[in-house]
Amino acid sequence: MWRYALMLCAGVWLAGCQTTHEDLLAKGYPPAFADGFDDGCSSGRQAAGVITGEFRKNVPRYLKDRQYAEGWEDGFRQCKAMRENEELRDYQDNRNNDREREWQHEKDRDAAKAYRSQ
Repeated sequence: MWRYALMLCAGVWLAGCQTTHEDLLAKGYPPAFADGFDDGCSSGRQAAGVITGEFRKNVPRYLKDRQYAEGWEDGFRQCKAMRENEELRDYQDNRNNDREREWQHEKDRDAAKAYRSQ
């Protein structure tokens, strides 16, 4: 019985793992758009500096298939912007952490001066 429960859990877990391509198809987007979005997204991540990103563009298809081209453009813009926003957020978090550390250090130093002067 526990085997069946384990298999059911594994099946549900795997069913929840859906690629962007599959998600777009499930939402009713044409296959050509989903193909273009996948390629454009990978290219956008690469353009934003992700090491694992790979520039992919089926140029003949891009020039002939409007849906592929629209999907590629959307995927490129969205994934590039998302990655750039992540980098900006990381930078701001690190900057704020540095400021917090400096403020805490200053506060501790001033407190030590105050205790010594008493």
